[in-house]
Amino acid sequence: MPTGETVLRTAAAPGALPLIGHALSFGRRPLSFLASLPAHGDLVEIRIGPRPVYVVCDPGLVRRVLHDSRTFDKGGPLMDKARQVVGNGLVTSASEPHSRDRVLVQPAFHRQRIVGYAAVMVQQISEVMSTWQDGQVVAVDELMSETAIRIIAHTMFAADIGAQAAAEVRRSTAVLSAGTFRRTISPTVLLDKVPTRSNRRFEVARGRLDRVIRQIIEAYRRDGLDHADLLSMLLAARDDNGDTLTDEEIRDQVITFTLAGSETTAHLLTWAFHLLGQHPQTRDRLCAEVDTVLDGRQPTYNDLPKLEVTGRILTETMRLYPPVWMSTREVTTKTELAGRVLHPGDTLLYSPYLIHRRADLYPDPDHFDPDRWLPERRATRPAGSYIPFAVGTRRCIGDVFATVEATLVLACVAARWHLQPIPGVPVRPTPRATLRPNTLPMRLHRRRR
Repeated sequence: MPTGETVLRTAAAPGALPLIGHALSFGRRPLSFLASLPAHGDLVEIRIGPRPVYVVCDPGLVRRVLHDSRTFDKGGPLMDKARQVVGNGLVTSASEPHSRDRVLVQPAFHRQRIVGYAAVMVQQISEVMSTWQDGQVVAVDELMSETAIRIIAHTMFAADIGAQAAAEVRRSTAVLSAGTFRRTISPTVLLDKVPTRSNRRFEVARGRLDRVIRQIIEAYRRDGLDHADLLSMLLAARDDNGDTLTDEEIRDQVITFTLAGSETTAHLLTWAFHLLGQHPQTRDRLCAEVDTVLDGRQPTYNDLPKLEVTGRILTETMRLYPPVWMSTREVTTKTELAGRVLHPGDTLLYSPYLIHRRADLYPDPDHFDPDRWLPERRATRPAGSYIPFAVGTRRCIGDVFATVEATLVLACVAARWHLQPIPGVPVRPTPRATLRPNTLPMRLHRRRR
């Protein structure tokens, strides 16, 4: 139930099995499992193997947890597994190093930088679209992944990293995303060590990505130039003591932004095209807005405030399919939440997917309705009811970057192409480290204005 006059409820989820707890239910159907928990309480205990995990189901409680990053620090099984891939980048680091690193990285995301990135974003999606053919069937998920990787490569790391390196990043990302989630819900870490095919693929992908990123860092150090991008800033950055970042620290940040900056936006755009294919009237509204605002030219940063329907489509897409669909926090000091005493080391889990699908917050929650985000309607919802980028001091540093990128890419495509669903192909969400579709083939149709 939402916070307010009512008393918050705590409960234990039914159905835990001996030894493995809820790991089987969570692993098989994670989205429906999480969506079932608010019926039991506002803070619900589940068990993954022998360890308890407390799922925060109430938006007010989620907001409290996210705003108190000292008591509820980045940690828990998801963060622990993610650190195996990205190290201690901004997404995974604990509170103290995060504060220092965020100050060093923040200038790369200032408004004037984003304005410059916008032109690169438009250029990259235009180059991708230049290869499209009328009537062609394409894998939209792969195209959006390619687009997002190209944009990251040319904005965060402006020097040409090469097609082979970009392709390696794209291949490794998919394997690591699947492996990270699979390890998160494993009832024991011993299963990570078994030489299964999936574990071997995970280790190979992790090694390849690490080598590619280290090669990029070494190339930057050799040429010694300021490329006016994130990596150049990290190489030149100094903290309050005048110390520079080590190669290991730089590597962690580079991998973090490469993965987070490509995976999340690619899946957001993929879901947006899927939803527009299912709702042609909304697609027509999008095209009408783009035609009016752009009048045949390419979009710019200054067009963003006028692309209101475009923005609402993306906001509603992130409500239904938040790329970061769950995350975890670790309790650092004894505290109380919803009447339950929590101890240092306890794990909390919160899920934007769970919160965004609550019928008491969003009537007819499974329905795609971009007009939910008209100002007069969004004002009726409580704080904490929409959290695709989290909130508080750990709010995603790249939220504006991602929103600008998704808006410009969607506008560019809508101005020239319709993407038509392929009949008989079931599209369903596949929860990994991010929430992706299992597949999304669509047919391209060139628009005739």
